[in-house]
Amino acid sequence: MVDSVADVDLSTVEFSLHNNVKALLKDMSSRRNSQNGVLRWSLQKKLEAHPSCSASLIQILVKELDQKRKRASKNHTKRSYTHIIPVLHTLYYAVIQSGVMIPTSVYQTVYECLMKLLILPRPYSAVALSTLRSIKMEMTTPGSLYQRTVTAEQNLQKEPFTLKEKVFVLADPAVFSAPLEAAVRAHLEASSSFTRDTSTVEKNVVLRVLKMGLGTTCNSSRLAQALEAQEHMVEKYFQEVVLAVEKSLKHGASGRANYLNKLQHIYRDIVTVSKEGTKLDHGSACSTSMPFPEINFLLWKDKEDLWTLLANFIMSSCNSASVDDEEKDKRDSVRSDDSGIQRDLKDSDFDDTVKSPVTNPVPAFTRRNAFKASMKPSDQISLLKEKINKVHGSSTVIKEDTRHHTARVVVLGDDRAMGRLARAYYSIRERESKHLILTKKLNLRLYYIPVTDVQPSLSSADTPCQDEGRLALASLLGRVDPWYNSNINSLGPAISQLAETQSNHSEPAEQSLFLLDSLCYYLRCGTQLVNLPLYSVKMTRSSCDVVEEVFVSHLEADIPEFRHLKERFLKERSARRRKSTVVFGEIISVSYTKMSLSKREVVKGKAPMTCGVVITSEPAAVTSGEDHLTVRFDSVNPVHNTVIQTQNISFRTMEHRTFSVCVDRDSRRTYNDVQRVEISPCLNPGCSVWSSVSQEREQLFSKYVDKVLSLPINTFTGV
Repeated sequence: MVDSVADVDLSTVEFSLHNNVKALLKDMSSRRNSQNGVLRWSLQKKLEAHPSCSASLIQILVKELDQKRKRASKNHTKRSYTHIIPVLHTLYYAVIQSGVMIPTSVYQTVYECLMKLLILPRPYSAVALSTLRSIKMEMTTPGSLYQRTVTAEQNLQKEPFTLKEKVFVLADPAVFSAPLEAAVRAHLEASSSFTRDTSTVEKNVVLRVLKMGLGTTCNSSRLAQALEAQEHMVEKYFQEVVLAVEKSLKHGASGRANYLNKLQHIYRDIVTVSKEGTKLDHGSACSTSMPFPEINFLLWKDKEDLWTLLANFIMSSCNSASVDDEEKDKRDSVRSDDSGIQRDLKDSDFDDTVKSPVTNPVPAFTRRNAFKASMKPSDQISLLKEKINKVHGSSTVIKEDTRHHTARVVVLGDDRAMGRLARAYYSIRERESKHLILTKKLNLRLYYIPVTDVQPSLSSADTPCQDEGRLALASLLGRVDPWYNSNINSLGPAISQLAETQSNHSEPAEQSLFLLDSLCYYLRCGTQLVNLPLYSVKMTRSSCDVVEEVFVSHLEADIPEFRHLKERFLKERSARRRKSTVVFGEIISVSYTKMSLSKREVVKGKAPMTCGVVITSEPAAVTSGEDHLTVRFDSVNPVHNTVIQTQNISFRTMEHRTFSVCVDRDSRRTYNDVQRVEISPCLNPGCSVWSSVSQEREQLFSKYVDKVLSLPINTFTGV
């Protein structure tokens, strides 16, 4: 009778899961996608409460996936592929969340279904391939996904698995008021209250891996009790489990039998030590839900904050004392590999490189020229490896990667925050081009959660590109990736309302778990890159000073003295219509490269009575063509408004007038008294390295290294 009741309860939960999946996909098909984030979260929480339903949920998802694949193969429209990415990510998360052994027959069905998806166009085949690799890893080494994820997120560094991760959340003070900052900080840092001590986390990992690997032969209650009774031995068992997982992954499918035998041996060691006949303490059962990673929240006030965080993370990971002073940090980092002084370099280090022109011994941190032209070949290869891996997405072309640490940087804000991130990223790449400090040891992953201080109206994934105020990049990413639009763009309004809800609840409520779970879901499943092109801006002021900037979304150049003329012209437009059009004069001189196959046709001209220039970046991810700029010349007389598309443009004022230039809609990055503006694709600072090597090497590297720098943002779909 008990068994039948349990079966009824299980079937009820499975029916509920099936309805959840159907509701999720139905809402995904709608134009609004308003409830998708909540529906996905409720499905996730339901699976956490009933881990025994994991296999059933996986089977439901595979059936849905196969149906969507067949439909897409008949109708090759973008809309026919809409559900594939959400189902793939839900499937992956169901596998990593599963607290019980998944039958081999279920995994085999999943594997066969995913293999059929590899013929789909990118990015669907890329996400399917990534999911397929995870499934294959779990098939040969059950529990490995959970073990690796938790060990890295909780910084449980054990040989041979020494991966370490850290999550930094940077909030733009232009968006986050003091009450909102306090509320968001309290909600995000609440993750520490849910994070258990190291011993408990290790205990949960051991329990989870043994349950996943041994299945019904593992008495989970007895195992949990035995682990509680042997607190001093938990670290030893954890070390054995980590070693077994890594050894199995190294040998692949051929190592599965030895892996399971090793798990059985560890299980017997644990349970045989426990005393016979001990009364079972049901309260001692370990939790196998995935713990939250430690989240470091920071108000992004200084442009050097990101560099300081990453440098200190690397130094602390290498058991070195953190250095606050920038020069000391640079000096210590340089000394770790190459001081830049010739007597410290081996002769082989100068192969195919230009020798340093400096001969007098001077302290390394004062001689920047010492390592500009003498980057070691090993450092060049490190930069090349990183670029190759980025080009090939999730596929690791060069497998021998010695970088053991990952920094996950989440930016909260609007286009202004993304502009700051673009400038900081360029600064990091520029420093790395002179001497490798972070690249050799750190994987940098960038994430974006749009939050604004105004009420936006985000477009759906199917609406054409429109100006979305300060959330233009969020709208762009939402169109490229509907799953991002559903789960991440929808977080912005919820975060903006936290200041109000915080005052009504003294402690973080269930809503905080929704935000934390959604953030963790993004960090764990957002593995596909969308590269946003960066553009360099060179501004010449009337004093002949030159200012260089970088922008990612928007630039506006305004001639203040003509704005009032445009306003007056609009008021008098009815009278003007009865008169002939009058051109007041040539105010701006323009030169740009016309969009063509040769990219050599240069157009020069004048912009009559122009009162402003608005430049918007149009990434290839949206245009399905090339990255380019849309340039709009706003004239006092609307008849002369002009729109062009280009990749390179320069314009200057005439008659000693000046521009006021604002970058990425950020008033903090406004430059006045500008006479000339030159805009072109931002070159990767690392390309200066190849100019110092032989021509043969440069041709080889140019196959993989893109000379144009882009900002890589992690999403669910990619491009």
